[in-house]
Amino acid sequence: MRNMWIYESLYPDIKIGLTGQLLYKTKTPFQDVRIYDTDRFGKLLLIDGAIQTTEKDEFIYHEMITHPVLLMHSNPKNILIIGGGDGGVLREVLKHNIKKVTLVEIDEEVINLSKKFFPTLSRGAFNDQRVNIVIQDGARFIRKTKETFDIVIIDSPDPVGAAKALFSKNFYIGISSALKENGIMIRQTGSTIVQDGVLKKNYKLLKAIFPYLAVEIAAIPTYIGGFFSFTIASKSINPHKVQYKTVLKMFENLDLKTKFYNPEIHFASMQLPNYVIEDLQ
Repeated sequence: MRNMWIYESLYPDIKIGLTGQLLYKTKTPFQDVRIYDTDRFGKLLLIDGAIQTTEKDEFIYHEMITHPVLLMHSNPKNILIIGGGDGGVLREVLKHNIKKVTLVEIDEEVINLSKKFFPTLSRGAFNDQRVNIVIQDGARFIRKTKETFDIVIIDSPDPVGAAKALFSKNFYIGISSALKENGIMIRQTGSTIVQDGVLKKNYKLLKAIFPYLAVEIAAIPTYIGGFFSFTIASKSINPHKVQYKTVLKMFENLDLKTKFYNPEIHFASMQLPNYVIEDLQ
């Protein structure tokens, strides 16, 4: 089959394109899902026209949304992942000495397709005895749960469609209630250039609820718009006061095997360019 151009259609005025072949497409009750085999980035997962992950650069996103917060916490044991149906975040979380991780995914078909087409993302993580998979809307789960967590990782798509509720004030209030007193939350907050409104809006919402916030940035080649942001929030842990030697010791004790993250990147990623600092002020 002749290779085709695959374009992300999230924005009408900007396109990112790769060449490859369509492997599978389906419309679930929640979203349009397509899987491609690209020439340069391996298999690609496209949901509602937006690139979610590729085999070649997924490790940057998945490592940066997990290890910084897990290593800021002195003893994380009970973890919640909202979204993350591709299994990449789950894979990284399970590298730590945790007791339980609950993954809440609205669309079971994403998990099934990821197991089939992206086995290198999860690397068997879905079968780990510490994992509890809940097929449910993440916002509903937060409203109903009585459980509390050390770490909450929100690995959601962009704030459109079913994911809109995961970017609301009520949702963040629920996250605060679901976090233990020394708990930490992290979520993706989009491109600092193309989606700067997403970062500013969510930072403002979180600032009204949590006393301690930090933003980290990383460049992910197939995510449109240059630097991609992650926002961290906590009731009692100030990410900017965590010591380098503490993170380094935990990193070495765990003997973490990572391709992007290291303790130096951990702290460097929170040193923000002036335009982002000004946006957040």
